Amino acid sequence: EETEEIVGIKAEATTVGETAATVEESLAEIETKMNTLLASLPNLLDDVVPDGDDDSQNELVSEWGDVSSLPKELGWDDNFTPLWHDDVATNLGGWQSDAAVGMSGARFVSLTGDVARLERAISSYFLDRASQKGYTEVSPPLVVSRTALEGTSQLPKFEDDLFKIVPESHTCNGEDAFLIPTAEVPLTNMHAGAILEESDLPISYCALTPCFRAEAGSYGRDTRGLIRTHQFYKVELVKITTAETSADEHEKLTRHAQECLEELKIPYKKMRLCSGDVGFSAQHCYDLEAWLPSTGEYREISSCSNTGDFQARRMALRYRPAPVADANADEPKKGGKKKKKAKKPKPVLCHTINGSGLAVGRTLVAVLENYQTPNGDVVVPEVLRPYMGGLEILKKK
Repeated sequence: EETEEIVGIKAEATTVGETAATVEESLAEIETKMNTLLASLPNLLDDVVPDGDDDSQNELVSEWGDVSSLPKELGWDDNFTPLWHDDVATNLGGWQSDAAVGMSGARFVSLTGDVARLERAISSYFLDRASQKGYTEVSPPLVVSRTALEGTSQLPKFEDDLFKIVPESHTCNGEDAFLIPTAEVPLTNMHAGAILEESDLPISYCALTPCFRAEAGSYGRDTRGLIRTHQFYKVELVKITTAETSADEHEKLTRHAQECLEELKIPYKKMRLCSGDVGFSAQHCYDLEAWLPSTGEYREISSCSNTGDFQARRMALRYRPAPVADANADEPKKGGKKKKKAKKPKPVLCHTINGSGLAVGRTLVAVLENYQTPNGDVVVPEVLRPYMGGLEILKKK
C-alpha cells in the first residue's frame, strides 16, 4: 500500500513532467522564431565593398573592348540602327514567343532553327571552356528540397521568387520541393553536412541547367525579349575552398567568366557591387555587364560572388585542415618514451564561391545584337563556329 509520502512524490513528478512538456514546447517555439530571425540576417560584407545605396553607386573595376570595333568590321554606318535581339532572331526565323506564351504564359520564349542551334553552341562552348579550366562537369537534379535552398540562403527570404511544386505531386524526402533557381543550389549542396580534407580543396564544379524564377518583384520590368524570363539556361561555376584561398579563387572564377566574353569579343564592364546592391548571401560580388547596342547600355551577364562561410555554416560544410608536422614528434622523451603524436586538427567551415560562366540567354542576346549586319544576317563568332558545324553566317529568312 502506497504511503502518503509516495502518493505526494508521484503527484509532484506528474506536475514536473507536465511543466517540462510545456517548457519544451515554449522553447521549441522560441528556437523556431530565433532561427527564422537569424536566417533573415544577410552576410557580413568584405572591407573592399564600397558603401552605396543602389546600383548607381557600384564601383567600376575595369572595362574591356571597344564598342565601335565590331560595328566597323560588320559594316555598320551612321544610317544603321541596331535592332533588338528579338527582332534579329525574328529575321532569322527563330523567334516563336507567341507560341510559348500561348502554352506557358508571359515571360516564356521558344527558339527554333539557327537561333536555337546558336544557343546550344554557346552552352557547349561555356561547358568545354570550364572543363579546360579544371571544373568538373555535373548533371545535377533540377528539383531540390527546402533544406537545400536554406543551405544556399535562397530561403527563407526569397520564397516568392521560387517555383514551388505542390506536395501532392512531389516532395523531397518529405520536405517541400522547388525547381532550382540556379545550379548553385544543387552544386554547393553536393557536400552538405560533409567533412572534406584540405588536400581535396579547392573543389570546382560547373553545370548547364535550366533555371526557373518567378521574378515576383519585377512586374513591368524587362518584359520584352530574353533579358528577364521565367526559364533560362545558365552555365554555373561553383568553388568550395578554404578561408585562406577564397579571395584568390573568387578572382580566378570571375576571370574565367571574363575570358568567355573576351573570346566572344563582347565589350564588357567589371563592376564591384556596393553595399546597397550586393546580394543577400555574398560578402563580395562582381557583376560583368555586356554591351547591348540596341539600347546603348551595359547589362548584367554574370554575377560572381564570394559568400565566405555564410552558406557553409548553414549546410554544415566543413573541411579538416592538414595536420602540421612536428619535427620533434619522433624524438624520444627522457626515459626512452616517444612523444605523443599531434592531434588531428578540428574541422572548420569551408568558403563557397559561385558565378555565372555565363548566363546563356543573355549571352545569346549579346551575340545577336553585336554580330548583326545591316542586311539582317548574323555573323557567328569565331569561337562558336566549331559548335555550329563550321557555319559562319546565319542568313536572314
